[in-house]
Amino acid sequence: MSFKLFYNFIQAIYIGTINPTHNGLTKAALTKGKAVLCEKPLGMNVKEVKEVIELAKEKKVFLMEGIWSRCFPAYKSLREELASGSLGEVLHVNAVFGTLLDVKERTSKKEMGGGTILDIGVYNVQLASLVFGGERPLKVLAGGHLNKDGVEESSSASLVYGNGRSATLVTHGRARMSNEAYIVGTKGSIKVPMRFWCPTELETVSKGKLTFELPKTERSFNYANSVGLLYEGDEVRKCLKEGLTESPLMPLDETVVIAEIMEDIRKQVGVVYPQD
Repeated sequence: MSFKLFYNFIQAIYIGTINPTHNGLTKAALTKGKAVLCEKPLGMNVKEVKEVIELAKEKKVFLMEGIWSRCFPAYKSLREELASGSLGEVLHVNAVFGTLLDVKERTSKKEMGGGTILDIGVYNVQLASLVFGGERPLKVLAGGHLNKDGVEESSSASLVYGNGRSATLVTHGRARMSNEAYIVGTKGSIKVPMRFWCPTELETVSKGKLTFELPKTERSFNYANSVGLLYEGDEVRKCLKEGLTESPLMPLDETVVIAEIMEDIRKQVGVVYPQD
């Protein structure tokens, strides 16, 4: 089979290259009418994110940012718990993500789109966004430290929402942290234990501790719980079968909000990319 003929059979393309290439490769695929699942971040900044979303809508082609967290069974239960009202009025989200990123050029060099916010901070931001329904915060207050290449090796951000709601989001690329998240309401709290971005457990108010077994496979993976990537693959397949051009688990409008929050945080910390 020729490459051209093979390419015609391709329905969807997964883009998992380094951050600065996401924009160009996503545009190329969308232009050819191919559905795209693009690894987070969808773009280096808000401008790039909006560009590819506008192109996807113009071409009427499926596009999804690959925030795999949204597709985990634990996140499904999290959404159900939030909808049930068991927490009462939800007031605060706290998410901490710290791991050793400074040893990798991909995450420590500016020309490779490095920094903790785009690489791991997106998970903190998406959780706050999920809890507060994709709402834009009224205010973002952030600080952190830059490495010698001018990208942040740590960040601490406070997101202020209306009606007494807030979020505290911390990233670190030189220290391993608890990597847990808490969602706090007037009647109790939900704990998303370690690896809150790809969890296999959830501690709830109404049902206690829940455990979610990952699919069994004979293959090995580079990162913990990486077999869970199949959940977002299944979500893309489901959306395409239903004729959708975006996923209800990761809507494009919310992708823009997440990008706006991340850009606000990193610029306050002092990170400016060539794409800016």
